[in-house]
Amino acid sequence: MLQSSISLQNSPSEWDGQMHSSAAFPNVTDSNPRILIADGDKEFRTGASRFLAGHGFQVLEAENALVARDLLSRYTVDIVLLDVKITGEDGLAITRALSVHQDVCVIIVSDLGSEIDRIVGLEAGADDYLTKPASLRELLARIRAVRRRLAKSAQMEQATSASYLFSGWSFDVDRRQLRDQHGAITSLSDGEFSLLRAFVERPQRVLTRDQLLEYARGANCDAYDRAIDTQISRLRRKLGANAAEDLIRTVRNEGYMFVPKVVLR
Repeated sequence: MLQSSISLQNSPSEWDGQMHSSAAFPNVTDSNPRILIADGDKEFRTGASRFLAGHGFQVLEAENALVARDLLSRYTVDIVLLDVKITGEDGLAITRALSVHQDVCVIIVSDLGSEIDRIVGLEAGADDYLTKPASLRELLARIRAVRRRLAKSAQMEQATSASYLFSGWSFDVDRRQLRDQHGAITSLSDGEFSLLRAFVERPQRVLTRDQLLEYARGANCDAYDRAIDTQISRLRRKLGANAAEDLIRTVRNEGYMFVPKVVLR
C-alpha cells in the first residue's frame, strides 16, 4: 500500500479529524481497510462513519480540505469519500492529486448529480460517483465493488509483463510508459493508460463502449459513454503526432477499432 502523501501548504493548529476504530467496534482492527470521509455535511459524515465502522472499516473524518490533507499526510488511506464542494479547496483538484496514487480509491459523494457533474468527476480521476441523498447500503456496495476492481487490476498487472509495439510506438505495460520512435515518453492519465491497454490487447477488433468500459475499468463500472469518448479523443491526439493516419477508428453505430498491427515483445 502506498502512503498518501499530499503536502500541506499550511498545517492546522490541532487535529480536528475523528477516527472510529476497535475501541468502539470490536470487529475493526489495524489491518482493516481505512476510509477517509472528507465532507462538510456533519450528518452524512457521522452517519456514514458509524455505518462503515460497523462493517469493519477504519474511518477517518475531515470536515474541510485542510483537515483532509493533514490526515492523508499522517495515515495510509485506502479509500477517500469526497464531496467536491468541500470547504477550503476545489474537490476536483484533490481528486486529480489522489488519482496518481494507484492504491488510493476516490469515490465522490455529492449533491451535484447532473450528468455533466458525474462525467467531470470521473474524468478528474474518481473511481466512482454517488449522488446524495445516498443510501448507506449502496455506498457500502460501491466501496466493495471498487475494492474488487482494484484487487483484480493489481492481480492482472502482477501476472502480466508485456511491451507492445505498433506504428512506431512502444507501450510498456509494467512501467506504464508510452514511447515514440525517438524514445520520448508521452504521459498518459490512468484512464488513457487503461484504454490503450484494452486496445493493444485486442487490436483490429471492433469494441463497443460497454466493452471498453469493462476492459478498462472492470465489469461493475458505472461510468458514462461520453467519458469513454472524451478519453479516446485525448488518446487520439497523443497518438496522432506519430502516425500518418488515425490509429483509433470510429465504427459508426458499433464502437471503436484499434487499426495498427500490434506486436507483443
